Amino acid sequence: MKSLARAFLGVAAAVTLAAAAGGCGATADSGGGTDGGPVAGLRLMVPNSPGGGYDTTARSIAKIMEDDKIASGVEVFNLSGAGGTVGLQRTVNEKGNGKLAMQMGLGVVGASYTQKSPAKLTETTPLAKVIEEPGAIVVAKDSPYQTINDLVAAWKADPKKLAVGGGSSPGGPDHLLPMQLAQAVGIDARQVSYVSYDGGGELLPAVLGGKIAFGASGVGEFLDQVEAGQVRVLAVTSEKRIDAVSAVPTLKESGVDLVFTNWRGIVAPPGISDADRKTWIDVLTRMHGTDAWRAELTKHGWTDAFVTGDQFATFLTDQDKAVADILTGLGLA
Repeated sequence: MKSLARAFLGVAAAVTLAAAAGGCGATADSGGGTDGGPVAGLRLMVPNSPGGGYDTTARSIAKIMEDDKIASGVEVFNLSGAGGTVGLQRTVNEKGNGKLAMQMGLGVVGASYTQKSPAKLTETTPLAKVIEEPGAIVVAKDSPYQTINDLVAAWKADPKKLAVGGGSSPGGPDHLLPMQLAQAVGIDARQVSYVSYDGGGELLPAVLGGKIAFGASGVGEFLDQVEAGQVRVLAVTSEKRIDAVSAVPTLKESGVDLVFTNWRGIVAPPGISDADRKTWIDVLTRMHGTDAWRAELTKHGWTDAFVTGDQFATFLTDQDKAVADILTGLGLA
């Protein structure tokens, strides 16, 4: 598993519903654009429940587009299920619909294999990768574990007893993170009790309610609850500490040799026109250039990782292959 984890991390470091009204697409001619005012009629689908990382990212993007008059009437909606693959299937089924896009990320890549989805991300039209995000190991405020080393000691003593929850299905980042953490501290990953939740919006109540011993997810999922004193972050998985939770040590600082980074992007249905693809990339590029987006990156502890078009397509193809190889090796695909 060590070599598979390294292969995954190497690729990650190198390089988401309803039928849309109106039909053809959001071209600069038919729906506005840089020369004709804000683009109208765009729809951004989130393939899991409200409150999670995909949802937060999509709604941040839509609000900035609205506020900066890049696009008008941007609709963000949720279509959850099967680790994001219900939304993925709908996206693939919407062939040629240039007004629709899906917020997605590493979790949907993995779920497409573990859920045996007929639809694959390689069928979609890649638009942009927008962020990378370090993971976090979190516990409820009244947890007996005060440090990551406290948690690891109890986990190693009885791996099956301490359940870990994540906001993604097996094969997603919240599953891969605790599996790699287990390996890094000498726990057989096959002994890990992993509980899957459909996004951070469902994971959080499980952490707060003590249904799991700890949670593993993107650090941005928990910032409001950290500020409110409801949860504690024991460690982050980035190479260096992050500003949003600057008092929290990294795993490496705590003696655990692991760095893990998640990512999120946006894809469109297959078969959209070149004009529609260009419109989406243009509005996302303009959004990325705003002060408001830079503020969102800081607020949520996200890392700017913006690439578009062909460059994102290459990255997505590489990620798809790497995740497929990992999951095959683990017997999950």
